[in-house]
Amino acid sequence: MVNILTTKELSIATDLLYYEQQAIKKAKLYSKTLTDPTLSNKFKQLAKSHEERFKAIYNLF
Repeated sequence: MVNILTTKELSIATDLLYYEQQAIKKAKLYSKTLTDPTLSNKFKQLAKSHEERFKAIYNLF
C-alpha cells in the first residue's frame, strides 16, 4: 500500500522533524552546561526522549 502525502502534510512532517532536532540540540547543550547533576540528567533524558520521537517520525517515511 502506497501512502501519498499532500504537500501540506509533508511540510508539517518536515517542520516536526526540524523542531525535534532543535529540541535535541538544546537539551544536550543544557545538559552539558548545567552544573547541577540532577538537572543535567533530566536534560539528558529529555534529549533522549526527543531523539526517540525524531526517529519515530523519520521512520514513518
